[in-house]
Amino acid sequence: MRRFAAFLYHKVLRWKIIGSFNEDSIKKCVIIVVPHTSWHDFYIGLLIRQLANIRISFLAKKELFKWPLGWYMRKVGGISLDRTSGQNKVEAIAELFEKRDELRLALAPEGTRKKVEEWKTGFYHIAKAAGVPIIMVTFDFGKKQNLISSPFYPTDNFENDL
Repeated sequence: MRRFAAFLYHKVLRWKIIGSFNEDSIKKCVIIVVPHTSWHDFYIGLLIRQLANIRISFLAKKELFKWPLGWYMRKVGGISLDRTSGQNKVEAIAELFEKRDELRLALAPEGTRKKVEEWKTGFYHIAKAAGVPIIMVTFDFGKKQNLISSPFYPTDNFENDL
């Protein structure tokens, strides 16, 4: 599957990856993926994950985990999220890191595929509460490349960190 993913990603789609995930040292992290503007992000993300040979999970609305897609969403690392208001989602997601030996969680800070002026900051608060680093991944459709940053550990200075 890895060779097939490489063929699709590099030869068919003609994309390239700049940077890498260091699987051995980062067992838990929040991965923010920007911009989240297209449904193409999903399969490109799956290909990157396959190429990096690393398990990365993602959150999706609970409605996507019903039949007929539910089994597939779980198989590819999806974690169901109840988006009902009035819940402390940051704490609930941070607890997922506590309960697991390994969790790399991809999130879109825009919270939607539409263009936004400001990111939602839940990713930051989740990483801070869970004590895990943030890794940034960009989707540059113009240059057909994905940039992967080094891990960033949030400090106590929210303004400077952002």
